[in-house]
Amino acid sequence: MMIPLRSALIGEYTSPKSRGAFLATVSLAQGFGIFFVHLIGSLISWQRTALVCLFLPFISLVMTLFSPESPSWLASQGRYEESREAFRWLRGDQEEDELEKMISARIAFKESRQGRKITMFGTIKKKEFYKPIILMFHAYSLSQSCGLVTMAAFSTIIIKNVMGDVNADMWMVIFDTERILTNTLAVFIIHKFKRRTMMFSAGGLSLASHIGVIFYVYLRNNNSLPVSGIWLPALLLALQFFAMSVGVTPMPSVMAGEVFPLQYRSLAGSISLVSLSSTMFLILKTFTGLIDSVGIEGTYAVYSFSIVYCLLVMWFLMPETKGRTLQEIEDGFRGKPIVTRELIEKKSLKDDETELETKSLT
Repeated sequence: MMIPLRSALIGEYTSPKSRGAFLATVSLAQGFGIFFVHLIGSLISWQRTALVCLFLPFISLVMTLFSPESPSWLASQGRYEESREAFRWLRGDQEEDELEKMISARIAFKESRQGRKITMFGTIKKKEFYKPIILMFHAYSLSQSCGLVTMAAFSTIIIKNVMGDVNADMWMVIFDTERILTNTLAVFIIHKFKRRTMMFSAGGLSLASHIGVIFYVYLRNNNSLPVSGIWLPALLLALQFFAMSVGVTPMPSVMAGEVFPLQYRSLAGSISLVSLSSTMFLILKTFTGLIDSVGIEGTYAVYSFSIVYCLLVMWFLMPETKGRTLQEIEDGFRGKPIVTRELIEKKSLKDDETELETKSLT
């Protein structure tokens, strides 16, 4: 339940100028959590590890109690003055234009629904509803295929299969440290570069690391390696961790805070969460079976095909969202902005006046 909420809240709280960096901290916190659990789990029992881990959610709960409600949600409930107060408390008074456009869009949306029967099928047919869901399904699938869940749950198995007879626990901590450092770097990189550039560059780099592992293990098993040493498999896994941590893992969190329309954010985010959980369940349940049947190189080949497929779909669906307000992104998926009835009437009146002037001239 927390997965869709965290990105949605950060996306609604923060300015378009710094939204990407703040959303990237979701991945940073996740990477730190994995490193922290792996580290203390190797030092103390799992019961004590679980007890220590209870402390962090408690801090989050206390912070939530003192946090304001989302301005976007308040606007969707018709509480416009409260929305203005919360918006200014979070961002100051430098982005009044975005605030007024958001409120105007909510008013227009309510007017467009007056006297109309809203059906589930009608909602599903809307571009701003189904396109972000399809996009996020493939973004989450991409992150899982690149090793997000397998490296967290089966890191020692992967390390031993790729690197051979090494101290897998030590290398696990090394790679987790790299994950934290790279996640920290990603906060600054995502703030500077465009979303599509980050996603497809990191996805391509992850695909290259997977292909490298496939060829390395295949050549090693057939005694055809031109070079030997632990540095080559370590470099390939380090490259995979880098690609995963700098873009493939943080970008879905960034996108989840940007692409869902306000009116359907809860429903669309929950559906995307189901797709994330389903993909995670599928990979966790099939990983060991794939290792036993086709080996680590075959497993990485399966994930490589999945990476290629997800990148192709996202190439056509993913918009550039950097620097755009949430309302602009929503209008982009819809294909046109929502306008209030008052603006429609003004436009109609202006058109009528223009038509009368034209007739009088002729």
